[in-house]
Amino acid sequence: MPPLTPPPDPDPRKPRLTCPPGSVDCQVHLFGPAARFPFDPGSKYISEDALPETNIALQDVLGLSCSVVVSGGGYGMDTSHLEDTLQRFPDRFRGVALLRPETTQTEMARLHGLGVRGLRFVSPHHGAHLPHLSERSAAMAADLGWVVQFYPSPTDLEEFASRLMALPGPVVLDHFGAVPAAGGVDQPAFRTMLRMLDSGRVWVRLSGPMRCTKEDFPYPSVAPMARALIAHAPERLIWGSDWPHVNMQGRLMPNDGDLLDLLLEWASEEAVRNRILSDNAQRLYDIPAAAAPRPST
Repeated sequence: MPPLTPPPDPDPRKPRLTCPPGSVDCQVHLFGPAARFPFDPGSKYISEDALPETNIALQDVLGLSCSVVVSGGGYGMDTSHLEDTLQRFPDRFRGVALLRPETTQTEMARLHGLGVRGLRFVSPHHGAHLPHLSERSAAMAADLGWVVQFYPSPTDLEEFASRLMALPGPVVLDHFGAVPAAGGVDQPAFRTMLRMLDSGRVWVRLSGPMRCTKEDFPYPSVAPMARALIAHAPERLIWGSDWPHVNMQGRLMPNDGDLLDLLLEWASEEAVRNRILSDNAQRLYDIPAAAAPRPST
């Protein structure tokens, strides 16, 4: 049986940062109830329940209006859990799906009606039970106005850069492009990421700093990368908590209020933070401002 991933901190702190109206957490994973939604046999982990209701409570503590549910690798390419969440909480979630290679345009259009606004591919290093880059699927996604999210491994962003740049729609690089923070901002992979941003079609998600380093919070080696990205292209950056932070065995679990407050260290200007948290995210995931009121806290 795969390992049980540690749970998130159950007591998120109210952040010092005040989020602007319509702020969006651009990556969370949700799981459970386990009796209804079993994990994929190929999953590298299993998780205790991380329910939509719990995430909505977290949104309220952090001052967010909406989360983008990225269908967890724990469910492989089964979208049942994602669909259930979007049907029950259409005002608090958008979706990004892990789809089978044979998925049709008709099926993608049905998912669009539920609130899916993107599909995710991963490097083969992340597992055979997850979808790998498909130009066919990406073209159908572009027809619907979806984003393509890609999670590289720490060693292959440069290998995939040309294929990603050739796709017809917007591309989001997950978790700082998985660039190893120890290599700094002058390493070839980071320079490749900046070059991709310069195309105007590629976005980077400031999320999962613990995926780029073995350090514990506040992940100091990630800060130079975050600041460099913000200085370079703040109009094409989004933020995500990566809640509930799977696969953190043997590591310090961060508090989600503290994770959001890292933006205060990375981006000194409030207008830039507001753009990353609200304007960019709403535009990228087709979240009308009127449909994303800031919750009362």
